[in-house]
Amino acid sequence: MANDEVIHPEPRDDDVQYDEQIRPQRLDDFPGQEPLKEKLRITIAAAKQRGESLDHLLMSGPPGLGKTTLARIVANEMGVDIKATSGPVIERQADLSAILTSLEEFDVLFIDEIHRLNHAVEETLYSAMEDFEVDIMLGKGPTARSMKIGLKPFTLIGATTRAGLLTPPLRARFGDTCRFEFYSPEELEAIITRSAGILDVALDPEGALEIASRSRGTARIGNRLLRRARDYAQVKGDGIITHEMARKGLNMLGIDGLGLDDMDKALLKTIIEKFGGGPVGVSSLAVAVGEERQTIEEVHEPFLIQIGFLKRTQQGRVATPRAYKHLGFSATPDAGNQGTLGL
Repeated sequence: MANDEVIHPEPRDDDVQYDEQIRPQRLDDFPGQEPLKEKLRITIAAAKQRGESLDHLLMSGPPGLGKTTLARIVANEMGVDIKATSGPVIERQADLSAILTSLEEFDVLFIDEIHRLNHAVEETLYSAMEDFEVDIMLGKGPTARSMKIGLKPFTLIGATTRAGLLTPPLRARFGDTCRFEFYSPEELEAIITRSAGILDVALDPEGALEIASRSRGTARIGNRLLRRARDYAQVKGDGIITHEMARKGLNMLGIDGLGLDDMDKALLKTIIEKFGGGPVGVSSLAVAVGEERQTIEEVHEPFLIQIGFLKRTQQGRVATPRAYKHLGFSATPDAGNQGTLGL
């Protein structure tokens, strides 16, 4: 697995075989996101007491934090089935209608990347969410007519990494929004320790914390780094992931103590050395480092901004004094964070 693939928050091919093993099934087994979980506990208990379907939920936040997992947990806690699909897959209104009419009472329909639904399909979803019915067109041309079909009460859970792209009418039809936050090192330590127990990986607390501190606040990356550290400890040690084994294994992958990889550092160094600390447009930055603009915006920038190494301005991207210090530059950043005296 290439370096940039290790820290990519989207699921990779080798994640699939492990996801079902380590995916928690209940809220009590899901580490972190405590305010969100407490809100869901109350909402689920109230819906079950009233004998009603759960309100439609919008789950938003960066990839790799557990939106799909929590949607499955909600279905489990409600004691109902879940049907999962994604926005790009539902190409026609008929596709959505077929899914909706197959749902049983109180079932959960999970739509990942819901911001990528096409306009016609989204409009079909409005009446389904509000009135539990869909309009189906019968016939074609002048003889075509619309027929309403009633649906059993269901819960739509939409997941998105780009909540700003949702249309206001769709957003307004969700009863609640669950905003996922990046995990703290302590929360990631709990996630990694739990995964190690399920996968029968020998891991000591210091090793777990070392992996957690390099996991970029993302559960999926933490579980991926656990497997890479397991391989290193198996070949180079006695199979036990200690602090030293984790440190050496992740250093070998080019992931430093804060979770920065080689491309993160290349981006920051390019801003500092070639563009005087910024501001620089992301298109120019992409050309300078030989990386796709989308990868910079979706994989590298969110984490660099989160840890305070990069900031976005109207003029472009700017490296912060913290980035200068971490990379070993003697910086003299002024108001525009310009200037460097070199390494």
